[in-house]
Amino acid sequence: MAVDYGEKRIGLALSDPLRIFAKPYMMLENQGLEALVNSLAEIIGNSSVQQVVLGIPWAIDGGKTPKTEETLQVLEHLQAHLDIPVLPWDERYSSDEAHRELKKMGRSWQQARLEVDAMAAAMILKSYLASL
Repeated sequence: MAVDYGEKRIGLALSDPLRIFAKPYMMLENQGLEALVNSLAEIIGNSSVQQVVLGIPWAIDGGKTPKTEETLQVLEHLQAHLDIPVLPWDERYSSDEAHRELKKMGRSWQQARLEVDAMAAAMILKSYLASL
């Protein structure tokens, strides 16, 4: 599973059991870390997820931004509260890739706005799976 953490929305993506394909799964409204842990724990149990990859928004030059710091804190929280490995993954450009993919799929900007978070998570997961 990949997680694209955002201040307002959190995108989720899942892979197939063979870890070949990444597909958008859903978008959650960000209601705080405890709600996120509870939602992820339920999905992990229901979908037999074995690992979580959390997108880390590094700066273009590879440095940290305030958003990077916030997401690294989320990473630490998830690692402490989920019973499976939670790994960081560079998510630079994942939202741009998601917008391009949705455009190729013929989504209007209104539709894309509702799907971009889950698609960004799918781009993170696709990148991670390609590295294996």
